[in-house]
Amino acid sequence: MVRPLTSTVCSGRERFKQHLRKVGSGEHTSKGLTRDEAADALALMLKQEATPAQIGAFLIAHRIRRPEPQELTGMLDTYRAMGPVLESPADQRMPMCFGMPFDGRTRTSPIYPLTSLVLVACGQPVVLQGGDRMPIKYGITALDLFRLLDLNLGGLPLSSVQEGFNQHGFALIHQPDHFRIAETLIDYREELGKRPPVASLELLWTAHQGAHLLVSGFVHPPTESRAWEALRLAGETNLLTVKGLEGGTDLPIGRACITARVRHGQAERLILHPRDHGCHDADREWSSDSAWQSEAFEALKNRGPLSDALRWNAGAYLWIAGLSDSLDAGIEKATAVLEEGRALDQLDQLRSLQSALCIR
Repeated sequence: MVRPLTSTVCSGRERFKQHLRKVGSGEHTSKGLTRDEAADALALMLKQEATPAQIGAFLIAHRIRRPEPQELTGMLDTYRAMGPVLESPADQRMPMCFGMPFDGRTRTSPIYPLTSLVLVACGQPVVLQGGDRMPIKYGITALDLFRLLDLNLGGLPLSSVQEGFNQHGFALIHQPDHFRIAETLIDYREELGKRPPVASLELLWTAHQGAHLLVSGFVHPPTESRAWEALRLAGETNLLTVKGLEGGTDLPIGRACITARVRHGQAERLILHPRDHGCHDADREWSSDSAWQSEAFEALKNRGPLSDALRWNAGAYLWIAGLSDSLDAGIEKATAVLEEGRALDQLDQLRSLQSALCIR
């Protein structure tokens, strides 16, 4: 349930000044905001009731001090209250909702669009989210990658995304189309040259309302533990945290995969070793759009340099989703889906649906 945003001070600018004083008072005197205060601070920033100087000061002070779990939960409350809502139909399997950095990828070849196609082909609903290229990385985005697969998911109203999700169990929430008020903070990323605390929020938020498995990427261990507590306070009871490639949810094949499954506040560490399952290799470096496009289509046929990474990721997530009895069985199932052409068939179905939605 979304908590109300409350305050005893009427002026937004004055309220924000109080929030700023708490987080920006220095190493020894700064204090964490309460959950309600953090929710109010983010709402004032999104609605631009705080001044640009206040917003910039808050974002950099909050980054230096690092947001506390209850502050992240409060910010999550605001995203839930002001952002788009996606719901599952009554007869649909519980979806996997993936949270990864909105500023994209620049060093390694993304696997998650291909993994999503395998999962959806197996009846596992998937919710992705992201935006256009943005600071500080200006990396390639989910929308870019699907366009390279000849699937254009931009420009659709939320109602069409919901209809596609109902029919095929796949949705991409695109911030410029579905959460435009959140776009107001992007310029601050460029001006500050650092990811603000809202970048941590993007890993924890999903537009999906209802039961789901939230898969959240992280880089540093303290970030993971803060995420566990923030999401516990927010009522998220089914969570997988992943030390993935570039802070995302792609499982590496060049090293052990550090993950944790969290159920009802209890975390169980899962270390997955691709070498033990015949999928060990160097993680593919990003080179260009055209190279990824060619390699992605080859991987969807279980060929080429991305095939091991795709089988590993799809197999692991099929197992985690409960669609296979073991990790090896998940990899075998993913391999069969690719070799039978079912992932490519799923891509064709999504293209057909997208075309139908666009001409209405």
